Amino acid sequence: MKIYKLKYSDKETALADLKAKELLLEEGMYGIGVHAIVELGKIVLENGTYDEDGNELTAPVYADGYHYDIMCEQDIDFGENSIIVHNPKHGFLGYE
Repeated sequence: MKIYKLKYSDKETALADLKAKELLLEEGMYGIGVHAIVELGKIVLENGTYDEDGNELTAPVYADGYHYDIMCEQDIDFGENSIIVHNPKHGFLGYE
């Protein structure tokens, strides 16, 4: 099983690449050999703070990019979108 951690500039670019690679066929439909596609989106590095009425006091800080995790059977070249993560926010149970 292959696990890929991916970062794109935005969601639209990510979806276009996943569809072009035939990993994502239609909403909710995966390509052959794909076990999971997890949309992490924007990753929060520091939580924002809010007052008792829900008004934002300090904005959250996000990591650059729009993130996905993929679990599949095949080797895929994601190029510069493939990243190494040292402190992952998501993982697949039983896989590192």
